[in-house]
This record gives sequence, C-alpha cells and structure tokens, in this order.
Amino acid sequence: MKEIILIKNGELALKGLNRRTFEDILVKNMRHRLRGLGKFKFTPAQSTIMVEPENEDADLDEAESRLLKVFGIAALSRAAAVEKDMDVILASAGDYLCDQLMSAETFKVEAKRADKHFPFKSPEICAEVGGKILEQFPHLRVDVHNPDIVVMVEVRDYYTYIHGNQIKGAGGMPVGSAGRAALLVSGGIDSPVAGWMMAKRGLNLVGVHFASPPYTSPRAEMKVHTLCKKVAQYCGHIPLYVVPFTRIQEEIKEKCPEDLFTLVMRRFMMRCAEKLALKEECGALITGESVGQVASQTMQAIACTDAVPNMPVFRPLIGMDKDEVIAISRKIDTFETSILPYEDCCTVFTPKHPRTKPKLYMLEEAEQALDIDALVQDALDNTKFIMIDNFR
Repeated sequence: MKEIILIKNGELALKGLNRRTFEDILVKNMRHRLRGLGKFKFTPAQSTIMVEPENEDADLDEAESRLLKVFGIAALSRAAAVEKDMDVILASAGDYLCDQLMSAETFKVEAKRADKHFPFKSPEICAEVGGKILEQFPHLRVDVHNPDIVVMVEVRDYYTYIHGNQIKGAGGMPVGSAGRAALLVSGGIDSPVAGWMMAKRGLNLVGVHFASPPYTSPRAEMKVHTLCKKVAQYCGHIPLYVVPFTRIQEEIKEKCPEDLFTLVMRRFMMRCAEKLALKEECGALITGESVGQVASQTMQAIACTDAVPNMPVFRPLIGMDKDEVIAISRKIDTFETSILPYEDCCTVFTPKHPRTKPKLYMLEEAEQALDIDALVQDALDNTKFIMIDNFR
C-alpha cells in the first residue's frame, strides 16, 4: 500500500476544450509549492489530479498543508493506492482509515468505478466494504445522510484509491491563468485581502508599495514584506516594488490645496503603479478600496482617481464592510500583521478636512503647480525591487 494525495479540481472541471491548459498551470503551481519536500509525480485524470511521492522521504504532511493554499484546488484527501482486487480493498480500507473510524460514530461507503471492467459494481463495492468495516469496528453504525466519515473507494485505471472525508481547498482558479495585475499594498488590512481575492481568480500579483522615509519607518516596509509573504502562500512569489514617495508628498503639501492632498497623492500613486504594471506586463491595477470607507473612497473621489490610469482598476472589496474584510484577513493570517502600529505613507500629511465630493477639474488645476512627469520619473528611478517568495 502506498499513500498519495488526491486533488479535486472543482471549477476547472467546467472548462471546455482548454481545460488541459488550466490543469497544466495548476500542476505547475503545485510543483512550485512543493519544492524542497521531495519528488512528486502529478497525474491528471478526469476532475482529479493524483500527487504521488516518488521517494520515501517525501514530506506528505507538509505537502498537504501547502496544497490546501493553492488556488484551483477545490478539495484534497490523503488516499491509499492499492491493487484493483476486492480482497485487497477489503483488507486495506479499515487498516488505512483506522484512526478516523475509531473516533467516528457513524459512517457510510461510497464507490466510483471508473474502470468498468472491474467485476464488482459500485453498490456491490459499498456493501462489501461496509460489511467488512462493521466487522472490524463494531461500535460504528451506518448513516447514509449525515455520517461522521465517508469511506470513499475509487476504482480507476491502475489503482483503487481509498480515502476518508475530503478537506476543503482554497478553490478559485489557478494563479497565472488570468494574467497579471499590480497590487497597491499599503500595509493595512484591506490591500492584502484584495490581492488574495484577485489571486483566487487566477491573477499573478505584482506588489507596489509607497514608502515615505523619514515619515515612515523601515518597520513599516518590513510589515509589507511580511504581508506579501503571507499572501504568497496562496499565490506563489510576488515581485514587490518599493517606491520612494517622500518628495512627491512634500511637493503636494507645499503647492496643492490641503483638502485635495490625499486625492492628488492617490493620483500620483496610480501614475507610478501603472508604469510599473506596464513594465511587468500587467493588465490591471488592484486596490483595497471600499465605497465610503474614508474620504478618498467616495464615489466622486474614486472617479477622480480612476481618471489617471489607462488600464482597469480592480476593487474586489468595493461593496464589503470592514467586518467582512477582517474575517478574510483572519482566515489568511494577515490581520495581526496588518494592525501592527507602523504607519504607512497614506497617513502622512493627512488633511483635517478632506474634500469628499471633488470634481475632476479641481484636481487637474491643483496638479498644474507640480512637475508631474519629473516627480514620477524620479520616484521610479529610485524604486527598490524585492522578490517575495514564502518558500524560498
């Protein structure tokens, strides 16, 4: 008996003639995520991918933990791969699932017979295996509606796979199947969640962070590194650009109306981020904005910000309240890092009375006092690059 991991594709199964392309991307992502844990063989079959260790020292426990955070995986389960022989199946099911069956009170058996040449039909497999389990574990009783454990027997081309309850995966689409987008990551609660949500839809992420030393500390930047590292557990490596923003903010403070400061600043962020996004062949920008959350996120303010870039701006949190965002941030383990008290550049020179319903012409008039191209270019010339990879 050997042990493997069975991957259920979920949403990928709905794809048509290009499903194999999505599966290839998923397998590539899994290979990347399992680096350093041993050598694995990946075998797609229908809506399942078998992950089989090829050396004895492969770390299946850590492999399972990492694969649960790979987008594109709907569910997974550890399974015993045994011969397609009923006697072997009966001898193996109870032994392999012994711990789970001992701690359960109810069970049922389900069978899938992909190999139609197997002499027992699915109902017969269920009856035989169920009877054997009741002999081995007399404390159990059958519950076909709400069992503590479902014993699954899958008869496929080369092996029979026996496993217990499936573990829910990260879901979504494989990262890289939908292109690339640049995430404006501040260090707060919202932007890591926004990046995670768009990565779940298949986007590769490129991080863009704006730092304003000495107004922001090195700890604020390291906080962003940590957040990207946590998101990278789900989407793989994240190229991160740290853009020096001090000169731009000081120029805005000196030459622009105070009530428009935050909006002018955000428009500059869009300009810098778009140029870096184009450099990285990204097709969109991502922000963590939510309508009405702060003064710069009113409908009118967002419209003024969106007038700058010539690419789409994705805002996956746009209709969510803070409690919903916090719930996701806790789920992906970014919340405790996000609330560390290291201020980001968005809190520098915050106006006392920001304008909440600006008109575009107000921003354009205010920006005439600034050498926009020179300021943006100077910031980009001094931008720092870091490759974030949680498993490197």
